[in-house]
Amino acid sequence: MKGEDGSRAVPRQEAGVFGLKQQQQLRRFAPAAEPEQQQPGPGRLQLAGPVPHHPGEEFSHVQQRDDGGRSLRGRTAGRDSEGSWTQVRPGRGQLRVSCHVLRRAGRGHRGDPDPGRGAAVLPGHAEVGPAVRSDLRTRTGLLTRPLLHRYIYCDEIDLCADTVLATLYAAKKYIVPHLARACVNFLETSLSAKNACVLLSQSCLFEEPDLTQRCWEVIDAQAELALRSEGFCDIDTQTLESILRRETLNAKEMVVFEAALSWAEAECQRRDLPPSIDNKRLVLGKAIYLIRIPAMALEDFANGAAQSGVLTLNETNDIFLWFTASRKPELLFCTKPRKGLAPQRCHRFQSCAYRSNQWRYRGRCDSIQFAVDRRVFIAGFGLYGSSCGSAEYSAKMELKRQGVPMAQRVIKFFSDGSSSTFPVWFDYPVQIEPDTFYTASVVLDGNELSYFGQEGMTEVQSGKVTFQFQCSSDSTNGTGVQGGQIPELIFYA
Repeated sequence: MKGEDGSRAVPRQEAGVFGLKQQQQLRRFAPAAEPEQQQPGPGRLQLAGPVPHHPGEEFSHVQQRDDGGRSLRGRTAGRDSEGSWTQVRPGRGQLRVSCHVLRRAGRGHRGDPDPGRGAAVLPGHAEVGPAVRSDLRTRTGLLTRPLLHRYIYCDEIDLCADTVLATLYAAKKYIVPHLARACVNFLETSLSAKNACVLLSQSCLFEEPDLTQRCWEVIDAQAELALRSEGFCDIDTQTLESILRRETLNAKEMVVFEAALSWAEAECQRRDLPPSIDNKRLVLGKAIYLIRIPAMALEDFANGAAQSGVLTLNETNDIFLWFTASRKPELLFCTKPRKGLAPQRCHRFQSCAYRSNQWRYRGRCDSIQFAVDRRVFIAGFGLYGSSCGSAEYSAKMELKRQGVPMAQRVIKFFSDGSSSTFPVWFDYPVQIEPDTFYTASVVLDGNELSYFGQEGMTEVQSGKVTFQFQCSSDSTNGTGVQGGQIPELIFYA
């Protein structure tokens, strides 16, 4: 985009948000001024006259021209009361580009003194935090220029994990909403426990509430995996505090404490401090009190937090008194355990029964396929127990996607002889994507006879989630949609 003097657009520095170096990066990002005799390409804007400087003044000299230089009908631009112009380029993307026209004092790009000429300035949106500002400056200039040009001129979007965040930053900066939405969709589909904490920080930075909510869903349900991920150590202090403050984390408090120490060590390296105990406590600051240390098991506290050196002697002594004394001291730490997430259950049978010759196992597999209409996290199964009194069972449980195991566990559970279901849990909840069939399997070993389900349903509504069931070729013990085992799926949503 060119100003009246043919110079390139110069970004505006707003309220100290964008500094000189960032303006230089964005100048590199702006398309170079083309020679006067060169015809504009498809989708480019051509200034046919001087830009008016009076708010409210209408103009129609900004036109879009095709390859042959002809003006395209119905694509005019207007100026609003704030001195802004808007040009709409119809097409698949329906791209809307807007900017402000301001007076720029000083010399132009060609060195001529020109204090009164106008320059198009693109407004910024999100304030960039210090942890990511430097990276975004570099990546925006070096990686996203061809991506933005390809989208603006050709309506093509080509995203990858290495460029999507920088592209989103540039799309927000230059007000390209459809490209920004594509970036957010890309991030949502690639969201997992490994990157949820980093994307949470970025979603707050880019003011994307939907992406923020998706990140929280993953962090809450798979809290221990998210806290132990490498990306957790890369978040900023504000994001750290919001996670430590979270009431619905499904994690042991000892895991939260260990994750905070790992973050503190990484933060010491970012600040060029030795990773000593004192420095870890220094960089944690008041965030240490968001860890609910008194809610730990006494054994975890005695063997872990009490010997870490991060707590002062007075804090350690008071917490020990909190665990053991009848008259408990006042603490700066929260003493109530986190509520976590309440597990939900999808029951696929309408009744259950038992017969003298059913249900036998003999090492065979009971399996069923299922799909959901929104992202959920499978935490375990509900299984039937013995129909001949109390008994103990050994269960090998497995969850697969397209034949690839996603989670496995061998666990024992006790059956009291009733027709109730008994929960068995995976080590960690497993993320289940919508509109994809997964296979739930279990091999039971125990009493030869057990209850089994009947009057099975192919579709079950459980809360806001719809489950669909179909038979699995892995089932070799008779379980199917209409009857058999695995009566319940336990999940978080």
